[in-house]
Amino acid sequence: MDTSLSFKDKDGNIVTFDPERVRPYGDTMNDGKVQLSFTLPIKADETAKEAAKLYAMKMGIDEPSVVYMGEMSVGFSFFVVFGSCSHSVDITNIKVTKVESTTMSMEETDKFIKENIGRQLVIIGASTGTDAHTVGIDAIMNMKGYAGHFGLERYEMIDAYNLGSQVTNEEFIKKAVELNADALLVSQTVTQKNVHIQNMTNLIELLEAEGLRDRFIVCCGGPRISHELAKELGYDAGFGTGSYADDVASYIAEEIVRRNR
Repeated sequence: MDTSLSFKDKDGNIVTFDPERVRPYGDTMNDGKVQLSFTLPIKADETAKEAAKLYAMKMGIDEPSVVYMGEMSVGFSFFVVFGSCSHSVDITNIKVTKVESTTMSMEETDKFIKENIGRQLVIIGASTGTDAHTVGIDAIMNMKGYAGHFGLERYEMIDAYNLGSQVTNEEFIKKAVELNADALLVSQTVTQKNVHIQNMTNLIELLEAEGLRDRFIVCCGGPRISHELAKELGYDAGFGTGSYADDVASYIAEEIVRRNR
């Protein structure tokens, strides 16, 4: 079956978009233009620039051009390379594991909780382990929120507790029990050597060891978090980049109703 789509570009030329053969777009449809950046452990000179071009070619980039080279530190160079890629992907066969929830506004979520649960939900969040970054958890929890999306502290029907950063998993669980929390939110920004995987796994193991896993809805979020990864690690949901308090609150409220049916 022909699934391609043809249309005119701004110059009146006929161009074709084929969802079974999607390529990057730069100047014209299907030109495969890409820009990538990377670091090589060699000093910034002409040899390094040539090495960057050769490395890009090995990655399948045609006619690579090093548009920027800079010294990061002694013996390390940073590159920005521009070129074309001949590879394509078939998006008609892509299946993405995503959070099953209808995102509601703050007002809609408060109303949903009032009508279907009838009490405030207790939600605690923290950047756990050695992670000292609070931007992510603050965006979800703090009253002012982020990018026009108010945080959970502003919700009338949510009692939110932001525990901050570098909270051990043991402390996190203890506070969850103390507050009789409905949901736990874990933020992970530091991902070097997959330390976020280790920390997130440890939390679930501790909850299971204490017989508490089924007591809470446990969610995680961060720049390298996907719903698929979260499920693999034993979490109920994962929220990556582009997620807001609206998404998290809606999911938790709907999940509590689902579990109580």
